Amino acid sequence: MAGKLFSRISVAQHTSVGDLWVIIDSRVYDVSSFASVHPGGLAVLADREIGPRRHLGCFHDLCVLSPSLAGQDVTEQFFSLHRAEVLDRYSHLQIGILEDERPSKDPILPPGYSILIHKAGIETPGESLSGVPYADPTWLSPGYHTPYYKDHHRRFQVAVRKFVEEVVFPDAQICERGDGRPSQEVIDELCRLNILAMKVGPGKHLEGRVLMDGIISLEQFDAFHELILTQEFARLHARGYSDGLGGGTIIGLPPVISFAEPPLRDRIVQDALSGKKPICLAVTEAFAGSDVQGLRCRAMKVKGGWVVNGTKKWITNSMWAHYFTTACKADNGEIVVLVIERGEGVQTRPIKTAYASGAAGTGYIMFDNVWVPDGNRLGAGHPGLNIILQNFNHERWILTSHSIAGQRIIFEECFKWATQRKVFGKPLSSQPVVRQKLAGMISRVESCQSWLENITYQMVKMSSKEQAKHLAGQIAFLKMHATKGAQITAADAVQILGGRALTQTGMGRFIEHNHRTSLIDAVGGGSEAVLGDLGVRQALRSMPPQVRM
Repeated sequence: MAGKLFSRISVAQHTSVGDLWVIIDSRVYDVSSFASVHPGGLAVLADREIGPRRHLGCFHDLCVLSPSLAGQDVTEQFFSLHRAEVLDRYSHLQIGILEDERPSKDPILPPGYSILIHKAGIETPGESLSGVPYADPTWLSPGYHTPYYKDHHRRFQVAVRKFVEEVVFPDAQICERGDGRPSQEVIDELCRLNILAMKVGPGKHLEGRVLMDGIISLEQFDAFHELILTQEFARLHARGYSDGLGGGTIIGLPPVISFAEPPLRDRIVQDALSGKKPICLAVTEAFAGSDVQGLRCRAMKVKGGWVVNGTKKWITNSMWAHYFTTACKADNGEIVVLVIERGEGVQTRPIKTAYASGAAGTGYIMFDNVWVPDGNRLGAGHPGLNIILQNFNHERWILTSHSIAGQRIIFEECFKWATQRKVFGKPLSSQPVVRQKLAGMISRVESCQSWLENITYQMVKMSSKEQAKHLAGQIAFLKMHATKGAQITAADAVQILGGRALTQTGMGRFIEHNHRTSLIDAVGGGSEAVLGDLGVRQALRSMPPQVRM
């Protein structure tokens, strides 16, 4: 019946009890039977004092519209109160569409998401884009050019966005509302496509793997593909879930790949990238965050291994990790990095954070006389502090990439709202103060994206040693700059959405979620003040001594 055609005149005849129709976005809905089961009660749908023929023009429990709208087009009123996906929940009430008119949007898709168009089974770049100005980076926008991305990057982005929208998004929204970890089915698919392996970055762990069902080759894969993955997964509007979906592996596995002996490396890589035995990075402690030298978790050298005692705090994925890449202080004051396996003497308990949900698996770890064999030490002969610091650059780059993408989708939400919401008889976008807030959002996200892509290009061209020398300060500065901007964007978005941005349901739920979680990127991987100081100190070390004013 969804394809049956109606005229506006015919719809206007259905305004009585038991025969109530409305139009939303050129779709015709029969909401007659819904009145008796309406969550808000019959009084919300029918004004009993005025009489049985005076009905409200919407069928959602949060709507309170004028009784005179029965049988009319309530599109403007509906979208001033509800997100597009609300229509999906009531698709069974749709009986047709208006003749000579077509719906402008597809209510089946999640909010803020693109429409993926399939033409003869072929997807082409541009068809998976939002269409909202600045909702996608310029390299994806029609009419723009890029020196960094190739056709295989565009093919990859289309496939990743489709995967995120169709496979991951529904699970993310369910988990974000509770305390459960990401479903094993999603994790299995993530690993089958080797998405988790690609999120770790380019390296020997990718050898022999088929990437995304062959969309790209091993030879083509570079840091820009990893950037695409990070920024597309930021579109989930589920910060805890995003980190729960392999966040610990992304930062905990690289030290193993780079510094473990081959037998240990191969075993852990296989376990972690299969999704069966996750790994996490255990560095932060209650007394040692950015100050890695202040570690108090002790590793005492004994014959054939080490005995570890101490705690770790705020460790992502620790609640379900099997391996812990752990930084410890040895008896001689040296920092050693050990891979500890979950077993006797290892306990974890959850920590409630700004995520709100437990989907990230953030926990507190206790090591009580845990024996670790010598073979589980990473980088024997290499300073343990250098192993940790080298890993920080990649972690900070990931957090920055995620933050910038998160700001972009929040801008998209605000831009949509500013054009569809009417105040004082005009669109919200007619207010200069609102346009100024939107201008700030655009300028921050576009400048940060350009800086990020330049750094990413350097990562493609530089060796790991060169990156440590030249990019530590660049990444630190960008992370500081981007996360400061994210906090301004989060606050301005709340002002644009108003009271809706304070609720965890309805129109502003993504704005509320972003405002609550935006500080996670600002603190994780090093606080803003620490990173700014790091960048300046690195610049001072490169300052030629003979330079004078």
